[in-house]
Amino acid sequence: MSALEKLVVDANVAAKWYVPELDSEAASAILDRGDPLFAPDLIIAEFGNVVWKKVSKGELGQSEAVEIIRAFISSSPVVLRPATVFLSAAFDIAIRYNVTVYDALYLAVALDESCPLVIADKRLGQALRGTELEKAILVLRNL
Repeated sequence: MSALEKLVVDANVAAKWYVPELDSEAASAILDRGDPLFAPDLIIAEFGNVVWKKVSKGELGQSEAVEIIRAFISSSPVVLRPATVFLSAAFDIAIRYNVTVYDALYLAVALDESCPLVIADKRLGQALRGTELEKAILVLRNL
C-alpha cells in the first residue's frame, strides 16, 4: 500500500488502535501513515460492542473500557459516512453475496470511496472469495 491511500476500516481494526492484541501493530501502522480513513457511522455501535465483549470476557476492566470509548469518540480519525445513505446498496450486496448487512455497509462505503475495506478477520474475505468484490477487501494481517 502506498502512503495516503484512502481506506475504509471496520470496528475490529479501529479497536486494535486502543487495545493491544494480535495485529495491533499493523492497525497502528495504518493510523501512523495518516491515510484518509472512512467508515459507516455504524462503526460507533460496533466499536462499542467490541469493547463490551472485551469487558465481558475479562480482557478489559470497565473503567479502562470507558476511557477507550471516550478516546474513540473524541479523537477518532475516521470520517463517518451516514449508514442511511448506503443501506439500499448494502442490502443489495448482502443479498447478492450472502454477507451481513453490517459488513455490506462497510463494503458500500468502500465502493463509494473507490478504495479498499480493511478488515481484521478473514471471514468476510472468505465469503467474497471468487467474486468481483474479493479485491475490495484487504485483511489487516496481510498488509
